[in-house]
Amino acid sequence: MSTVFSKIIAGDIPGRFVYRDEDVAAFLDIAPQNYGHTLVVPVKEVDRWTDLDPETLAKVMAVAQAVGRAQIEVFGCPRAGEMIVGFDVPHTHVHVFPAWGVEDFTKAPIATPDEEKMAHAHEALAAQLADFHYPA
Repeated sequence: MSTVFSKIIAGDIPGRFVYRDEDVAAFLDIAPQNYGHTLVVPVKEVDRWTDLDPETLAKVMAVAQAVGRAQIEVFGCPRAGEMIVGFDVPHTHVHVFPAWGVEDFTKAPIATPDEEKMAHAHEALAAQLADFHYPA
């Protein structure tokens, strides 16, 4: 059965992609903790990150690192947070989000994300990742 992430990757559901290749996709979370909150997902459906093959896990984490660096540049935050939770969707995904403090790791999602701010985050992160020439 296809997960919601597989449907986004396949184009069956709209997604705001900031990065995509044959192995990994990165797109904005529709319920962000902060604007720019991005999900980094392997294209292949694997429920638990601990079950990913080492090469795919390394690529997912490299993309997550690049997204975090882009968030720091775009939003001017001192850190980019990262979490792997995996209870909502049975498809490995890494949450990467702009973080100004530890409270950003536990705060509730933005109730009604502003469309203009989401569009800006999407465009700015995609452009920053392109400026980084990722993948190098």
